[in-house]
Amino acid sequence: MSAYTKSMQELIECFKKMPGIGAKTAERMAFHVLKASSEDMIKFSSVIRKVKEDVRFCKICGNLSEAETCSICNDSRRDKTIICVVEEPTDLILIEKSGRYKGVYHVLFGVISPLDGIGPEELRIKELLSRIKQDKVKEIILAMDSNAEGETTALYLSENIQPLKVKISRIAYGIPVGGNLDYIDQATLIRALEGRLPVSNRHCS
Repeated sequence: MSAYTKSMQELIECFKKMPGIGAKTAERMAFHVLKASSEDMIKFSSVIRKVKEDVRFCKICGNLSEAETCSICNDSRRDKTIICVVEEPTDLILIEKSGRYKGVYHVLFGVISPLDGIGPEELRIKELLSRIKQDKVKEIILAMDSNAEGETTALYLSENIQPLKVKISRIAYGIPVGGNLDYIDQATLIRALEGRLPVSNRHCS
């Protein structure tokens, strides 16, 4: 039998569902909510509700947006002929923080992972190929994590993009094998973007 009240136990269980939150951390977060002022918690709940109601994914690139298209896709100063392909919106945000990339993006919302039942059809690959054809794209930068799933996805994409006669480069320099973009510092990420390498045919054989 739990020593917590029903509502506190429910709150703890809700926090435990969040990624990276264990039982102890969930308990501390629940007690923080209990001790915080009513004004702070009302604002907190209002912000959560607003995010759920207003934030969506850009219909073009998949970035976070509060309109049909995001601020990056709407920015006339961005080079629409260069598309950086990332796994998740969080990767896009990380690259944007570097302040060096001036092209646009395409979010796949995952990577090819047969063990998890995720194939090419579950990702936004058809949309990417359509953009390449319609927008006269000159270069595709593959910025997936350098793990097995990321490499498999990059290989699949390069095989399908090459017939379109578009330059394909892979973000590689400075990114360790098995590394995730979430844990890469900005200086390393800038070097990786600037030192991207072309994807040769031998990588796709």
